[in-house]
Amino acid sequence: MKIFIDTAEVKEIEEINRLGILDGVTTNPSLIAKSKRKFKEVVGEICKIVDGPVSMEVLSTNFDEMLKEAKEYSKIAENIVIKIPLIPEGIRCVNELTNLGIQTNVTLCFSAPQALLAAKVGATYISPFIGRIDDLGYNGMELISEIRSIYDNYNFPTQILAASIRHPLHFKEASLLGANAVTVPYSTLKMIFKHPLTDIGLDKFLEDAKNIIL
Repeated sequence: MKIFIDTAEVKEIEEINRLGILDGVTTNPSLIAKSKRKFKEVVGEICKIVDGPVSMEVLSTNFDEMLKEAKEYSKIAENIVIKIPLIPEGIRCVNELTNLGIQTNVTLCFSAPQALLAAKVGATYISPFIGRIDDLGYNGMELISEIRSIYDNYNFPTQILAASIRHPLHFKEASLLGANAVTVPYSTLKMIFKHPLTDIGLDKFLEDAKNIIL
């Protein structure tokens, strides 16, 4: 399973990339706004750090403007993936971008039928928002399972990119259900390294190491 980090903070991306576990990055207008830097400047810098796909989102919601932005953004770097919202005009735009050979990540997916529409027009990635579904009292992981079954039934090449990952359990369940990738906030990635038995074991090793005669 591919691991993406969901952030626009360059320092966070550099830190995780050094570990050798990072396959890509996802960003959105909200994340880039927090960085208080210019949109294209941030994305361009990120694309130089990682070799894998870097998803950046269009800011428009009508077809002509989305297509214009997508074409412009795709020139920033070869590993750019265009994030498009799952709305009618967005699906139309993804169809056009697929024909142009531009990779896409269809975002704001909350149902299996929506995911099917994205696959029909050749989306590179579909991003189901797991945490937001859980917030409403439903099980977001059921959506991952449903999409996996549909895509396997019809051999759709669209990759499932589980998004809105809130904790390590989401991370684990997405991998068990066959998601192709997860995009995880920096804080959640750091949580995965933490386990009480790991901490206890490390403390014991370090204490014992003091008694080793070199």
